[in-house]
Amino acid sequence: MTARPAPGTPLVFRWRKWDGSPHWEHDCVFLGSDAHGDWVGQRDGWRSARPGLDTVSNGDNVTLIPPSGEYAATLNATHPRIAVYIDIAWDVRWDAGADPTGIDMDLDVVRARDERGVFIDDRDEWEEHRVRYGYPADIVLRLEQVAIDLEAAVRAAAPPYDEATAAHWLGVLTRLAP
Repeated sequence: MTARPAPGTPLVFRWRKWDGSPHWEHDCVFLGSDAHGDWVGQRDGWRSARPGLDTVSNGDNVTLIPPSGEYAATLNATHPRIAVYIDIAWDVRWDAGADPTGIDMDLDVVRARDERGVFIDDRDEWEEHRVRYGYPADIVLRLEQVAIDLEAAVRAAAPPYDEATAAHWLGVLTRLAP
């Protein structure tokens, strides 16, 4: 297991696609760990970029990196449209340089702040990319089940997708990165 940085350490969460091409990079800070996994945070206005797009975060957010490496769950403090955004992923882990990395697998579980509620997003992209990139069948089956299970957990507001967990880690973010 790669050692974790000290809480408050700045880092970059680097995503790539299945073929190794670069995807999102998020400037963030290591917050700590709990029973659910490791947590990183991003303050309002911090940089997020992918090829062709450089933007900043819309409100503070914290992201859970679970030991399974099958997703990264972002809980937003004040984002106007999205409360929870879970990237279904493969091989989310800490690289030797102590930054988290992962392969974005297209499917997302979302808790919207509007009438859409909780849903699995980007099924069309998932279908297109699993053919284009040749996702292995066992990984496809596993991640489809992960998405269904996470959708149910988010809908039930089960920890760590509950307000108390989000409030705790957002508070840590505020203390470590004022």
